[in-house]
Amino acid sequence: MLLANCAEPWNSAMAWRRPLAATLPLLTALALVGCASDGGSGIQSQRLSAISGRGKLICGVDGRLPGFSFVNPDGSYSGLDVDICKATAAAVLGDAKQVDFRDLNSTERFAALASGEIDLLSRNTTATLSRDAPGGNALSFAPTVFYDGQGVMTPKASGIKTLKDLAGKPICVESGTTTELNLADRMREIKAPYTPLRFQTGDQTYAAYLQGRCVAVTSDRSQLAGKRTSFPDPAAHTLLPEVLSKEPLSPATVNADPAWADAVRWIIHGLMQAEELGITQANVDAKVAEAKANTNLADLRRFLGVEGDFGKQLGLPANFVVLALKAVGNYGEIFERNVGAGSMLKLERGLNRQWNQGGLIYAPPFR
Repeated sequence: MLLANCAEPWNSAMAWRRPLAATLPLLTALALVGCASDGGSGIQSQRLSAISGRGKLICGVDGRLPGFSFVNPDGSYSGLDVDICKATAAAVLGDAKQVDFRDLNSTERFAALASGEIDLLSRNTTATLSRDAPGGNALSFAPTVFYDGQGVMTPKASGIKTLKDLAGKPICVESGTTTELNLADRMREIKAPYTPLRFQTGDQTYAAYLQGRCVAVTSDRSQLAGKRTSFPDPAAHTLLPEVLSKEPLSPATVNADPAWADAVRWIIHGLMQAEELGITQANVDAKVAEAKANTNLADLRRFLGVEGDFGKQLGLPANFVVLALKAVGNYGEIFERNVGAGSMLKLERGLNRQWNQGGLIYAPPFR
């Protein structure tokens, strides 16, 4: 694979505007030289080098979605998606505070990633074929961090109980999302014509709903639950029982830098595996001490970076999992704190339980 100069993001559109005779030598040189690697690992990654060079991770988030990414009154960010950014910064740079957050709406997010404006998109984004494919958005999706489904919210006073009750009525939806397409497909399937009111941003969509311009609003069920907490009277709104789609919400990078995609993927797998092993933010230091003291605990020693070269294989520090856990805790802790029992949303774990507890959270072996 040909990689661009590590000092600046690769812009394919600019490259192909150069005369071919000038471009070919450049590509040949890049193929021979590659990108500088971090920590002598030999890993060639333009993005890892750029992040290390600037000492900051630039992470694209929503910024207005309680439970996932939300700006607090003091200007700090919190939420499940935010914690993924912090874990990544901790694993790569050794400091979870070294993150610059960029608020992006649904129409901006992919362009920001493709242009190199952000390093990582951690913004309640559904993994789909067209977004993943080289002929589509050419993204590389990390493990799903929240298994969701699309829902519909209505005012309780409307008397609407099912999707069929929405026939002939206006429904608010954010444009440029899988939500818009899923709604159209499902309403067509049940032969219920409706009027879609499309908006560019989530803020516009929910404002229109609260103003009564539409009788329902649709999005991921987790987003609806999160937004409802900020309404003047949350109890006056209800989610219909139907689930319109599968919505595996996953962080993403560009697929042009597979080494960076692998690093993000295994940082997240580390958070999930830690929960399975019972390693928490509170006990991780004790687990490291235990691993160092007992050379027979081979799996634990490798997982925590006491022995082996897992980190080096990814261009990360040997103890990258430990750094991430110290910053934000394991996946279960992240879930409960932001969207689960310890949060305002109080969502059930459901499909987001560990695989051995009936859920879909499953980390591949650290071998």
